[in-house]
Amino acid sequence: MNSPFVIVIFGATGDLAKSKLFPALFSLFKQKQLGEKFYIIGFARRPFSNDEFRKEVSEMLGSENGELEAFLKNIYYQQGLFNEDSGYNTLIKTLEGFDKEIGACITRFFYLATPPINYEEILGKLSSTKLSEGCGQGSNKWTRVVIEKPFGKDLETAKALDKKLSEIFEERQIFRVDHYLGKETVQNMIAFRFANGIFEPIWNNKFIDHVQITFAESLGIKSRGAFFDGVGMLRDVAQNHLLQLLATVAMEQPKSFSKEGVRDARAAAMAAIKCPQDVGSMIVRGQYEGYTEEKDVAKDSKTETYVAMKLFVESERFKGVPFYLRAGKYMENHIVEINIVFIQTCHILFKEFGCPEIGNVLKIRISPDEGIELRVIAKKPGSKLALDTVDMKFSYQEEFGGKSADAYEKLLLDIFAGDQMLFNRSDELESSWSFVTDVLKGFDKENKEGVKVPQYEKGSWGPKEAEELIAKDGRKWL
Repeated sequence: MNSPFVIVIFGATGDLAKSKLFPALFSLFKQKQLGEKFYIIGFARRPFSNDEFRKEVSEMLGSENGELEAFLKNIYYQQGLFNEDSGYNTLIKTLEGFDKEIGACITRFFYLATPPINYEEILGKLSSTKLSEGCGQGSNKWTRVVIEKPFGKDLETAKALDKKLSEIFEERQIFRVDHYLGKETVQNMIAFRFANGIFEPIWNNKFIDHVQITFAESLGIKSRGAFFDGVGMLRDVAQNHLLQLLATVAMEQPKSFSKEGVRDARAAAMAAIKCPQDVGSMIVRGQYEGYTEEKDVAKDSKTETYVAMKLFVESERFKGVPFYLRAGKYMENHIVEINIVFIQTCHILFKEFGCPEIGNVLKIRISPDEGIELRVIAKKPGSKLALDTVDMKFSYQEEFGGKSADAYEKLLLDIFAGDQMLFNRSDELESSWSFVTDVLKGFDKENKEGVKVPQYEKGSWGPKEAEELIAKDGRKWL
């Protein structure tokens, strides 16, 4: 940012602000990416003074040096309840003071880092107090709102939230954050596909056997029982992260590498994902053993901590190609990756010499150790002809040096620049929620019929039903 700006963080004492936003903002400050003049206002209900809140932020960042001291001078605090006018009215005076200090209407960013239950009341207050309109004279064009997932809990609530947003802000002012779209590897997939002539010609059903996407967490719900129970992996991870990764694989070449070009292609892919009519045969849910004993979890909870799906994308490019998706907590390892498995043709020429069961696989690793691997078949050393697979790998850290930009650093820079390429558009959200809502209806039907949620052991790869889902097609999870 070259121009002065102010970012108001609602929920500034919460986990998201502590673990992601303030560390990302401080990192950008150290990189001199925030400009010479900026203001950060934390808005929350706890009764802090500016100095007390600065001390809190200092403890969040766990650092004591001159750079931190300089950063803290830009931080302010506004105590207030999200559903009461008083805090917002005081905030107006604070913002007016900043505008007066600069001598102009400066850009305003309102970041909703709160639980979703607070979104509507905050948006309502931004509208009724006219904070959303900037400081006047058409300055609302420089005002932006940033909202975190989940965007609703089903299609109906997502539409209601989107309607509320559109009544107050224009689409160009709205930034819906899915931080996985800010991951370096996810962004690189577009360049990888379309800048390398060797991949795009085979990126279709003539060459691809199937696609696997895995989002595995090695930990459980920790202290998030009150939020997670009743939400589940389908809403918390599949509706956003998994489907966004699928859309990035399945989308057509954008007309241009612009924000709307990429979002048009992504939205079309999302709309082409269809929910199977028989949810029970194509979608598996699971719950890790001991989940109902976790704090703030109902003893009879049927909330899924694991979900696996077999989906199809109804496009000419991927017609008939199954996409296998899975996401779970308390998995054996923490891994987020995409495996594109190509049709095995080795047996045509080398069948008598023993072809590997799975041939060429393109693995896109998003977390940890971001990178890309290509599995190829090669001859084993020796006088006899024997085949095996080897991996050709590259790691971002090894190849390009240093640490890649944190997802939130990248997203914040894009928000400041007004670049919406890596943010969800309303039509993308509607398509993903339409799909997920149909699945939820299937889950509700199973619950009413007394179908039990399969259990799985902590540290495993999920319930046996998930293995059966892919095994019945003659395939296996990688």
